[in-house]
Amino acid sequence: MSTTRFTPEQLADFERDGFVIQRGLLDAEEAAILRDYAKNDPALLGDASSRKDAEGRATLLRLWNEPSDEPYGILARMPRIVDRVEQVLGGEAYHYHSKMSLKQPRVGGAWEWHQDYGYWYDFGCLYPLLVSVMTAIDRSNRDNGCLQVLVGSHKIGRINHGPIGDQTGADPEHVEAACTRHELAYVELEPGDAVFFHCNLLHRSDDNRSEHPRWTLICCYNARRNDPYKASRHPSYAPLERVTETALREWRDAAPAGA
Repeated sequence: MSTTRFTPEQLADFERDGFVIQRGLLDAEEAAILRDYAKNDPALLGDASSRKDAEGRATLLRLWNEPSDEPYGILARMPRIVDRVEQVLGGEAYHYHSKMSLKQPRVGGAWEWHQDYGYWYDFGCLYPLLVSVMTAIDRSNRDNGCLQVLVGSHKIGRINHGPIGDQTGADPEHVEAACTRHELAYVELEPGDAVFFHCNLLHRSDDNRSEHPRWTLICCYNARRNDPYKASRHPSYAPLERVTETALREWRDAAPAGA
């Protein structure tokens, strides 16, 4: 990466649209390190929880709060992500949590329309000063259920959320209205591409009806000045310790044979 920061044009795009796609956030070698680690990590599928959509189709999710010293946590602490997050948040950020969304071939369910702030608000985050960064492990396209967003919908503000299947979804009446006023965009990604998106951006994804998996790593950040006013399932502020820009390669080179 030649820079760890967004251009002024990208910042304007984020303000207008609520999201920015960063192609090649990881180069091919780094993307392979992350993919190989994930595909050989027994804890992902072994410890993942199942979330059913409105039609009862299940998708898998594994979530953790603390960034580790292994590839998932390394990625979450790399300057090329953290610097950009702090640009759009306008100040210091900390790791709120990370999760792996695991849409398996033919069986992975949909994620219903929602805003991340639709439930983070209830966790004591008073302001919508949170950002998510989704990095593609596999190719992500319309066939295998890529991310869909309503462009500019973050400007609607927080919408009330409630149960839809096993998930927490945005109020359907508001979603229906939003769909008439905001363009629907499909966020198709190659491995190593990433999308940064605002916590109030309405987003969803279809079920995976293809022969190919759609795994994505999502790192979520909160502004330090938005430290939650009460305890919840996600942590309060703690300083985020950045790693070097070469940390993924350094981890690979130091890993024992067969790791």
